[in-house]
Amino acid sequence: MRRKDNTMGDTTVRYQKVYGSEDDGFIDLQFQKIPPNIPYKAILLALVLFLLGSLLIILSALLMAGFMDAKYGNRTWPLMLIGIILFIPGAYHVRIAYYSFKGYTGFSYDDIPEFD
Repeated sequence: MRRKDNTMGDTTVRYQKVYGSEDDGFIDLQFQKIPPNIPYKAILLALVLFLLGSLLIILSALLMAGFMDAKYGNRTWPLMLIGIILFIPGAYHVRIAYYSFKGYTGFSYDDIPEFD
């Protein structure tokens, strides 16, 4: 069996840089950093979820520990569950907003969903 030759054929072709144009296709504007669009409504909602969830978790923990009158003791677990459901997304988005504000790498305001 005959082996194929991997050369390009004519080896007399000489390549050279094309002169005459200094334009490389880039403009300075595309390398400038644009100011971040801060989603104030979403951050406010995340803060409300975080605070309300924290309050409900604290109240249910006080009810379970007996520091508050457990007149309605059957409502402590649903109160804890609602508090956790509110706390988790609120804490997550407040953390992203804080890290974005401080300028940590890998965090930006684009990670927070916007509500128009």
